[in-house]
Amino acid sequence: MKQQQNSEFLFQLFSLLIAVILVHAVYVGIVRPNAEAILESQMIRQAAGEQFVPERSLFVVIKDYEQETCFILLIWALTIIGYKGRRTWYEREILELPLLQVAEGTSILPEDSREFSRPLEALDGEQRGYLLPRTLIASLQRFGTTRNIQDVSTTVKEQCEGESDRLDSELSMIRYIAWAIPSIGFIGTVRGIGEALGQAYRAVEGDISGVTVSLGVAFNSTFVALILSIIIMFCLHQLQLSQERLVLDCQRYCDQKLLRNLAVRS
Repeated sequence: MKQQQNSEFLFQLFSLLIAVILVHAVYVGIVRPNAEAILESQMIRQAAGEQFVPERSLFVVIKDYEQETCFILLIWALTIIGYKGRRTWYEREILELPLLQVAEGTSILPEDSREFSRPLEALDGEQRGYLLPRTLIASLQRFGTTRNIQDVSTTVKEQCEGESDRLDSELSMIRYIAWAIPSIGFIGTVRGIGEALGQAYRAVEGDISGVTVSLGVAFNSTFVALILSIIIMFCLHQLQLSQERLVLDCQRYCDQKLLRNLAVRS
């Protein structure tokens, strides 16, 4: 488990670095040059007194630093979600394996628990750390020790509830990112409004170009941040749903394959 946590931390760290590099490269090479060209063209036409409707380009909407930061956080959150979703997928695949070879009509006695635990303990280190093998091993060990079926049921419940709590706590970073993106958008709004107020004297003199550009920063940053937060929350809820289903399916597997086959000699 500790090795898994260390590898996940390194994955999150490197994914953040890669997201920063990729997004900043796209902004420097594509987004900002195109946005500056569009804004310069509009200012020239406006200075010439030409009547036109300003083009609402995607490059202009996402050109500012707040939007760049939001895209970095979006990619980072999606990579974390993808990492956790892949592990959940692998854990679901193990539900299809015949981990407990119990013939129809036979029962598992307390003295047989060690025999049924050996195939589970023979799994490789990563698979043995999955929820289902861990739960089965712990349940069989408890059954062999206490010879009580109710204790086995309690063990299954405790293992699944503990895993559910652990999975939920590990989503805290994604929840933080989902909260941080709208906050960064509001920072852009405050910055844009502040710049617009600072150029109010120019608007009084008849030059409103600076005010409109600053207000564009204010509204565009919030607009982009809210859209990206919606995307992250959707992906987060899908991941959480798949994890909850995994825990429930594991508990159902233990009920059908293990608990119903347990027996104690009277």
